[in-house]
Amino acid sequence: MEYTPINLQEKLTKFTELWSPKVIAEMNDYQFKLVKVQGDFVWHKHEGTDEVFMVIEGNLTIEFRDGEVKLNQGEIFVIPRNVEHKPYAESECKIMLVEPKGVVNTGEKRIEQTAENDVWI
Repeated sequence: MEYTPINLQEKLTKFTELWSPKVIAEMNDYQFKLVKVQGDFVWHKHEGTDEVFMVIEGNLTIEFRDGEVKLNQGEIFVIPRNVEHKPYAESECKIMLVEPKGVVNTGEKRIEQTAENDVWI
């Protein structure tokens, strides 16, 4: 076993793409993913799982059909399974997602914004 901590800031320097989650660790069947976001994403949902958003740097708004939640640096929010949502960030925001292995960023949809899955940095 390797006893080396994972440095989030160092990992965030390894990519520039927006809306393209990168895996940094796994725990049981869950992955910890870093992603940089800016602007609007697409409406989507994850039918089989909840999804955790943790803001590392910046501000993130997650819109729902009946409201929204605003997250600041250091805040976390859990989106329940099967709840349609649309993330938005006015300026670049760095977040960590925690979700089961195999979850695709656009949910059940395969569209232009669908990122390659299971990409490690």
